[in-house]
This record gives sequence, C-alpha cells and structure tokens, in this order.
Amino acid sequence: MSTKDLQEITVNGQKISPVLPEDVKNYLIDIDGTICDDIPNEEPERMATAAVYVDALETIQKWYAEGHVITFFTSRTEEHREVTETWLQRHGFPYHGLLMGKPRGGNYHWIDNHIVRATRYTGAFTDLVRKPATIEVFED
Repeated sequence: MSTKDLQEITVNGQKISPVLPEDVKNYLIDIDGTICDDIPNEEPERMATAAVYVDALETIQKWYAEGHVITFFTSRTEEHREVTETWLQRHGFPYHGLLMGKPRGGNYHWIDNHIVRATRYTGAFTDLVRKPATIEVFED
C-alpha cells in the first residue's frame, strides 16, 4: 500500500486527509494477548519466546495479500521495539507499520474523524463477520 492508493478528498475547495479505497481495510492489530501470548512489559525476557495464537498468522498473511494495510500496535515501549520486530519477522507476520507505547489498561475509547470499527479478540482469529451492536456516539 502506498500513498498513491489513497483517495484525495476536497471539501469547500480545501484538501482534507486522504482516505483508502472502500474495499481496503486499515487494520490496527494489538500484539500481546491478540496474536500471541500476553506478555507484560515488566517481563521483557519472555517477549522473544511468545507463542503465536492459532490462525493469527494465516489470517493476517491473507489480509496483507488481499492488499489491506496491517499496522501492529502495542503497549510495549520503544526499548522493546527490536525484540518485537525480530519476533514479528521470525514468525512471518507481514506488516506496514508498528506503533509502540499504546496506553495500558484496556477500556479504550477511540475518538476519530474517520470511521472506526472495533473488534475485540476473544480467542479465535478468523475472518470478520458483521453483527449488529450498540455503540456510544456524540449527542447531536
């Protein structure tokens, strides 16, 4: 995926942030507890040996091959970048980006001017399906 794949958007004659084509997803995927064992930052020696979760690698490789953007994000700190990149490469995880330093503790509430779809990992890494859900929105 490159910047040439982004669609330019203009509002009132002014450019705004470009967007991906409708059929391309921008996956932001957590590492610990989502694609592998949940390793706390306080035990970095375990990061190099974290076990890959079943179907995570195959599913992410498929999404990457389909042309979707894969960015991993993690609560691991910058000092853990090298061991994290080495682990991803050793296991064959393709990706476009790696964001370190995600806030810890869960209960995330993402506010953005672009559509955000969240999927909680609950033990099975498979293709995604659509289901109705209740969401929180800003009151008009």
